[in-house]
Amino acid sequence: MENFQSHTDSGNDVMSYDGFRQEVLKDYRIAVESREVSLLGRREVLTGKAKFGIFGDGKEIAQVAMAKFFKPGDFRAGYYRDQTFMFATGLATVEQFFSQLYADPDVKNDPFSAGRQMNSHFATPFVDEQGDWLDLADRMNITSDIAPTAGQMPRALGLAFASKVFRASGPTDEFAHLSDNGNEICFCTIGDASTSEGHFWESINAAGVMQVPLAVFVWDNGYGISVPVKYQTTKGSISTALRGFQKTELTNGINIYRVKGWDYAGMCEVFETALHEMRETHVPAIFHVEEMTQPQGHSTSGSHERYKSTERLAWEKEWDCIRKMRQWMIANGLAAEDELTEIEYASKQAVKQSKVKAWQKYMEPIAKQVNTAVDLLSQVEAEDEELHEIIRTLTADLKNNHEPMRRDVLRAMSKALLIAPTSPSVEQVMDYYEKLKQENRELYNSHLYNEGPRSALNVAEEAALIPYNAPTVNGYEILNRYFDELFKNDPRVFAFGEDVGQIGDVNQGFSGLQEKYGTNRIFDTGIRELTIVGQGIGLALRGLRPITEIQYLDYLLFGLEPLSDDVATLHYRTKGQQSCPIIIRTRGHRLEGIWHSGSPMSMIIGALRGMYVCVPRNMVQAAGMYNTLLQANDPAIVIECLNGYRLKEKLPSNLLSYTVPLGIPEIIREGADITMVSYGSTLRVVEESAESLAQLGVGCEVIDVQTLLPFDIHKSIVESVKKTNRVVFIDEDVPGGAAAYMYNEVLEKQGGYRWIDVAARTITAKAHRTSYGSDGDYFGKPNAEDIIEIVLEMMRE
Repeated sequence: MENFQSHTDSGNDVMSYDGFRQEVLKDYRIAVESREVSLLGRREVLTGKAKFGIFGDGKEIAQVAMAKFFKPGDFRAGYYRDQTFMFATGLATVEQFFSQLYADPDVKNDPFSAGRQMNSHFATPFVDEQGDWLDLADRMNITSDIAPTAGQMPRALGLAFASKVFRASGPTDEFAHLSDNGNEICFCTIGDASTSEGHFWESINAAGVMQVPLAVFVWDNGYGISVPVKYQTTKGSISTALRGFQKTELTNGINIYRVKGWDYAGMCEVFETALHEMRETHVPAIFHVEEMTQPQGHSTSGSHERYKSTERLAWEKEWDCIRKMRQWMIANGLAAEDELTEIEYASKQAVKQSKVKAWQKYMEPIAKQVNTAVDLLSQVEAEDEELHEIIRTLTADLKNNHEPMRRDVLRAMSKALLIAPTSPSVEQVMDYYEKLKQENRELYNSHLYNEGPRSALNVAEEAALIPYNAPTVNGYEILNRYFDELFKNDPRVFAFGEDVGQIGDVNQGFSGLQEKYGTNRIFDTGIRELTIVGQGIGLALRGLRPITEIQYLDYLLFGLEPLSDDVATLHYRTKGQQSCPIIIRTRGHRLEGIWHSGSPMSMIIGALRGMYVCVPRNMVQAAGMYNTLLQANDPAIVIECLNGYRLKEKLPSNLLSYTVPLGIPEIIREGADITMVSYGSTLRVVEESAESLAQLGVGCEVIDVQTLLPFDIHKSIVESVKKTNRVVFIDEDVPGGAAAYMYNEVLEKQGGYRWIDVAARTITAKAHRTSYGSDGDYFGKPNAEDIIEIVLEMMRE
C-alpha cells in the first residue's frame, strides 16, 4: 500500500497516515450508503412507488476504488449498475438517484434524464442551452447510459479514440476546452455476461488495433442473470479467453489485469498504476474484477434464490465486498468496531432522509394539480344536479388517491368533460386540462431533436450559386472539391471508414485528400461497421464533427443498433443536455445485386427517429445538406445515389456556404394533372416518365421530398395535390415501406385525402431483394414503363 494515493486529496505527495485513514473511511461510508440505496430502492419497487429497479449492490468497493482515479476530462460509458461510482465521484447524490427511480420529470430533481430513463442511467451535461460545447476538459463527463447489453462498448471505443485524435492534432486553442492534449481516459463498465455480445469483441479488437485509452472494467459475479459463466464464456473466464490480445513489446494489443472485487487495497494499487500508464501510452486495458457478489439478485423482477445453490449463497454472504473491507480495516487498525457501526448507522439514516426528500419533491407538483383539479370538478359538481353523484364520485376518487400520478389528474378531468359538456364551469376545466396536456408534452415528449439555436431546422437557407460559365463535372468531383474546401476551413471535421483514406473512398469523393490533410483527419478503418459508428459517436460527443462512412447502405444494419438505441435517443433521453452531431455518410439505391442495391428506407425512418434522414438526388444537393448539418447539432444520415457519381453537374461557386433546408420539398417539374412524389435515384426514372407522359398530354408535377426525416414541415405537398387532384408516391423501398410513409404523411397528416379524385397509388420495388444484373434492376425496382402505365390508368379513372 506504500504507493496508494488519492487524486482528490494528495496530488503528487505521499498521503499522511491520518489522511489515508480518513480517505478509506470515506470510501467505506460511500459503499455503505450505496448498499442501503439498493436495499431501500428494491423496497420502493416492491411497494409500488417505483416501476422497476436494478441496482449496483455487490460492486460497491470496486467502484469506489475505480472512482479514485477518474479525473477531470475523463469520460465514462457504463451500464446500469454504477451508482456507487457516481456517488464516489460526486456526480450523483442519493436524493437524485431516488428521484430518477420515481421517474421525476423535473430535470432539477433528476438531472440525468428528467425522469425519462430507469434508475442508474446517468449523464452529465455536454452542451449549454445554446448548444455550445461546455468545458469538457475541465469536468468529469458521463455519457448517457443505455440499457442494451454491451451497447455502451462502441461509444466507449469512440470516446477513447477521440483522445488519440486530440493528441495527434496537438495542443490548439480550438480544442483546449475539449481535451488536454488527449490525456483523457474513457472508463467503460460492463457485466461479465455481456462480454459474450459481439459489440464487446469488435470493440476490444478495434481498441487493440488502434491503441486508444479505453479502460474496460468487467464486473464478474459468475452469472448472466441466471446463467452461470461456464455457459457464457470460453474457459469460463473473459481474461483467460482474451490472453491472445495481451500486448507485448513487439505487438499492439491490450493489457489485462485480474483483481478481486472485495480486495479494496489490491484494486487501488492495480488501478492507480495501470491507469497512470494508460494516460501516457494510450494502451487499452481490461480489468477483470472477479469474485463479485449480487446480494439482491439481478433485479426486482425475480429472486436469485431460484438459481443459486445454498453453497453459492453462503459463499456470497461470506465474501460480500463491504464485509471484507470492514474486516480489512479492523485487522489493519484503520478503524474500530464501534466507529464503523456508527458510520453504518449514520449512512443508513442519511439514505432514508434522502429517499423521503426525493419522494416529497416528486409528489409536490402532482398534489398541486390534484388540488386544482378537485376544486374545478367540485364547481362542476355543485352546478349540475343531474350529474352530481357521478362527478362527486369522480372527484372523491381523485382526492382520496394517496399516491396519484399526473395521468390520474388528466383522466379525471377528461371523464368530467365527457360527462358534463354543458356545465357552466366546463370551460375552466377545459382550460386547465389543456394547460396540463401542454405541460406534460414538454415533460414527456420534447427534445427528440434539438429545439434551440443549434437545430438543423434553424439553419438559414443559402441557394447554390451557379455562374453562367460554371464548369460541368462529374458528381463525385463536386463532392471532392467540396470536401477539399471543408477540410481546409474546418478543423473540427474528420472523415473515416472502409477505404476512405488511401484510395479516397470507393467513389472518389475523398480522392487525394488524405495526402493533403493527413491520416489523422481522413483515414481508413477495418471492416467493422458497428465500431466505425462507435468511433463517430465518440468524436461527436466530444465536440468534433465526424463524417462517418458506411460504404454501402445495405451494410448499415451492422451499425444500426448504436444509431437507433444510442444516437437517435440521446437528445431526448438527456432532455437536450447532450448532443451527438454525427453525420453518417453512405450510398445506396440502384446498382447491381442483392447486397449493393438496397433502399431499406422504412427500416431507417422507423429505427432512427431522432436523426435526420437526407436523400439527395444529386451531389450538389448532398453538399448543401452537409453544410446545413455542420452548422447544427443534430445527428443525420446522408444517403448519396450510387448511380449519380458520374452524372454531370454544374459546379457551384459558393461550395462551402450554400445550404439545403431540411424538411422542405422542391418542385423540380411543374404540372397540372398529377402529383408525383419521390426522392433520390428514383427521381431520374420519374422525370423520364414525366417527359414521356407530357408527350401524351399528361402534365406531371414532380416533387423531390429531399429529406424523409423531417418530412415536408410546412405541408406544401398537399398544395400540389389540391391543384392536380391525383397523387402517386414512388420509391425503391419494399411495398408498404417509405412510399407508404409518404402516403400517410400527405394524405392523412396533411389532409390530402380531401382533394383527390381517384385513389392514390404507391409504386415501389418488389418485396424481394433486387436480382443481379441490369434486368434484375429493371424487374425489381420501379421502371419508367410501370410508372407510365399506372399514371395513365389513374388519368382514365
